[in-house]
Amino acid sequence: MFMGEYSHSVDAKGRLIIPVRFRDELGDNFVITKGLDGCLYIYPSSEWMLFQEKLRKLPLTNKNARTLVRFFVSGAAECELDKQGRILIPATQREFAGITKDVVLAGSIDRIEVWSKERWSENSDFDNMDVFAEELENIGLSI
Repeated sequence: MFMGEYSHSVDAKGRLIIPVRFRDELGDNFVITKGLDGCLYIYPSSEWMLFQEKLRKLPLTNKNARTLVRFFVSGAAECELDKQGRILIPATQREFAGITKDVVLAGSIDRIEVWSKERWSENSDFDNMDVFAEELENIGLSI
């Protein structure tokens, strides 16, 4: 399980150090893809396969389903750690996520979210969690 929040920076070549606590869980090969809310998702290969199976089961006749599959799969790239524990984030993904220098890596149970520091600040307003939790309860999720 991925949890925690870590601040790092991307070097001039687009390389990002993956926190040590995430490396063992990721394994040797994993997938990085576009994520929702303008971030990137990093999935261990096993979790990517499970996610890919869910996408595969979506109806091909549904335009929203095709768009969702296209979004996640066309934006995906296989990755591996170098000897220094870094990954190379493809330029198209850096551009999509607005990543230039400072990033936040946030554990999200089955994946890692990679955010530009600016977008993380915009999207991590946790001041109204009571209202949010109440809305989730209305769709059947109680905590």
